[in-house]
Amino acid sequence: MEENNKNLEDNLEENEIDAAKVIQVDVIEDMYKDYFLDYASYVILERAIPTSQDGLKPVQRRILHSMFLMNDGRFHKVANVIGQTMQFHPHGDAAIGDALVHIGQKDLMIDCQGNWGDVRTGDRAAAPRYIEARLSKFALDIAFNPKTTNFQFSYDGRKKEPIMLPMKFPLLLAQGVEGIAVGLSTKILPHNFVELIKASISLLKGKKVQIFPDFNTGGLADFSNYNGGKRGGKVRVRAKINILDKKRLTVTEIPYGTTTTGIIDSIIKANNKSKIKIKKVVDNTAADVEILIELPSGASPDVTMDALYAFTDCEVSISPNACTINGDTPVFTTVEELLQICTDQTQFLLEWELKNRKKELEDRWHQASLEKIFIEHKIYQDIEECESWEEVLAAVDNGLKPHIKHLMRAVIEEDLVRLTEIKIKRISKYNKFKADELLKAIEEELEEVKYHLAHIVEYTINYYSELLKKHGKGRERKTEITNFGTINAASVVINNAKLYINRKEGFIGYGSSLKKDEFISECSDIDNVIVFYKDGSYKVVKIADKVFVGKNPMHVAVWKKGDKRMTYNMIYADLDKGINYAKRFNVSAITREKQYPVATNITKSKVLHFSVNPNGEAETVAVLLTQSCSAKKKEFEYSFADLAVKGRSSRGNTITKYPIKKIKVTQQGTSTLGAIKVWYDDTTGRINSSAYGKYIGAFEEEDKIIALYQDGSYELTNYELTNRFDPKTLIALKKWDKDMVISSIHYDGERKATYVKRFKVETNSLNQKFNFLPNDYVSTKLLFGSLYPSPVVEYKVRAGRSKSIEGELTLTDFIDIKGWKSLGNKLSDSKLISVKPIHKEIELTEEMDDAKAKEKAANSNETADPQNTLF
Repeated sequence: MEENNKNLEDNLEENEIDAAKVIQVDVIEDMYKDYFLDYASYVILERAIPTSQDGLKPVQRRILHSMFLMNDGRFHKVANVIGQTMQFHPHGDAAIGDALVHIGQKDLMIDCQGNWGDVRTGDRAAAPRYIEARLSKFALDIAFNPKTTNFQFSYDGRKKEPIMLPMKFPLLLAQGVEGIAVGLSTKILPHNFVELIKASISLLKGKKVQIFPDFNTGGLADFSNYNGGKRGGKVRVRAKINILDKKRLTVTEIPYGTTTTGIIDSIIKANNKSKIKIKKVVDNTAADVEILIELPSGASPDVTMDALYAFTDCEVSISPNACTINGDTPVFTTVEELLQICTDQTQFLLEWELKNRKKELEDRWHQASLEKIFIEHKIYQDIEECESWEEVLAAVDNGLKPHIKHLMRAVIEEDLVRLTEIKIKRISKYNKFKADELLKAIEEELEEVKYHLAHIVEYTINYYSELLKKHGKGRERKTEITNFGTINAASVVINNAKLYINRKEGFIGYGSSLKKDEFISECSDIDNVIVFYKDGSYKVVKIADKVFVGKNPMHVAVWKKGDKRMTYNMIYADLDKGINYAKRFNVSAITREKQYPVATNITKSKVLHFSVNPNGEAETVAVLLTQSCSAKKKEFEYSFADLAVKGRSSRGNTITKYPIKKIKVTQQGTSTLGAIKVWYDDTTGRINSSAYGKYIGAFEEEDKIIALYQDGSYELTNYELTNRFDPKTLIALKKWDKDMVISSIHYDGERKATYVKRFKVETNSLNQKFNFLPNDYVSTKLLFGSLYPSPVVEYKVRAGRSKSIEGELTLTDFIDIKGWKSLGNKLSDSKLISVKPIHKEIELTEEMDDAKAKEKAANSNETADPQNTLF
């Protein structure tokens, strides 16, 4: 019995211990959950994510508040600013110093003195003891007003800091911000100062707006997928690259978020990987960015430029994520919604300031009116015989009562006390006229404030307009908005490897282990390879050092995605049905590593004839049937030119149901695909075959493009899709023919006269500009240029100080065709004021060949199209 009781006690004790352990685990688990949630909330709200209204993180707000308290118009050592900020910010001097430099480099809120680093080169700022800072005039105008600021105690309870600065400007969008919290991040790109103000004015007028980022490093940007700055959007940013000559490129502006050092390193890395070929890279960056890139002989500047965008940091992608704190809650918005929040905040603060001013003016008017009554009616004499303070106040109050009906509010004890404190000297010097003038001035200002309150939207618009007028100079857009074409990396990468095949073992690649085997072609290490097999199936694989594709493949070659001119001609036998088919097909898109059959629903097949045709050539073959077959005609010719190019899964056309003994090519074919149709995209400056932009024409092997430029030169080029023509310098771009005439009007700076000339192209060199102006005087200038066959222009020429003469000129009647180096016929003894074409350019379409276009242009008398006008 005793033993049982003891066991029971032991069991109860063990159960109590286990229960205590469970409770302890639960408590610890809950504690850690709370701790993590508290930590995550703190990092989000107090460190990494800015508020929507003032656009500042806590450390930035505390820095600016400290600088406002220190502000005396002079510069302060940054080390001193950091020390003062540490009264409010608990995270140490390093965090404060980095944040301060970051704000200073934005060149908006802080005036900087000394070496503050360079965001373009990545150079760091000097130590805080060597650099100085003060608040900018712009910051003082928009960010500080203690009367409209709510304060809270600092982390140690000794000081008061602003909960939010009264920011009357969309600073968050102007400066941009980046931050990583716990499970949350933000990346808001900087926008243009002038555009933000104009957009805010438009919002106040009830209009819809769309704003795009602007970067202090300049460059080019494609915002087609910006998505309002929300998550999932994308911005492509490029360096601005100029072609100095055939052997030199220069980078003058860099993408946002990169440095000149980083770009040079990426160029060298791409060169070492044989993605591009360069001779030398030199960083000449000083006041302006300049990275000089020298090319080896034979390298194309246009192709190299595309390769720089494709393989280096000359083009980068940025993923925005507009996340801010609004009411202690993280929110995801568009930049337009953020701008609306900031605009509403500005209107609210301006209204608050006006209400404060109204109250101040009413108080001043009330006090001035009481003082006027007190002195003019000599109420101060009533207190001479009073023996107590209560009697004094009562006497003053009773004296005022007959005269205070017009006051805006009741008289309180503080008003009475203030009147008793007026000095006798002031009473003796009292001037009734000045007192009336003061009241009148207060009343006028009060009416103005009331008017502004009643028209707060117009007042806010005027505030923004004054802000733009005062601080907008020199803040024009730096980043050029454009649309980038898609650069096919495979088309611009240089062939940095060689493709080999070991047919017996079934391996392909560019590795050293295959260099003794069969050479296929030059290739790059990013290419794909297409492999055809004897059963008619095929697949595409990624190139590598060594890839197994199967033993004894029939055909192996580098494959280009989207190439619809590469045509495969095939005759194969369906071994199940005993029928022979012929087909022509393209392979322009596939799933890599997937093996495709010769045709749909054919399981067993054998290739009898196969040819590869880069430009859609169609050969003629002789087909020899077996002697044992029952066909009456055992030999016949078959032309692939009669066969349409269809999809890769098509079965093809039946040739014969009898077994084939042999197939032999009797005639090599010509292309059946026709000429390549080319368009010009004046946004990117590139030609393409994707029907994007203005149609140029259909080109065959010997055809050329002619480009006419604003500097008075022309250039003949081929129709390679890597060619680029700067739309800013281009007058016209057309398919060239030998009978084409260039018409021009130019001012001769040497002879001080205007000339007209018409000429044909007499040069044969490609990719070389030829200047057809008579001399290189600085004032020599092309006034008009056209490739139109019969141009007619209106022009104005000055006749005296304030008069001008207008004229109309048909260039074909004025001058015959002469040599391209000729001076031309004189039109005027002075420079024309303006030249405007009144002919109509006929735009070529896919349905209109060149002959029809010329015929239509010759008969056209339509109104002017200013496309080819140059002023």
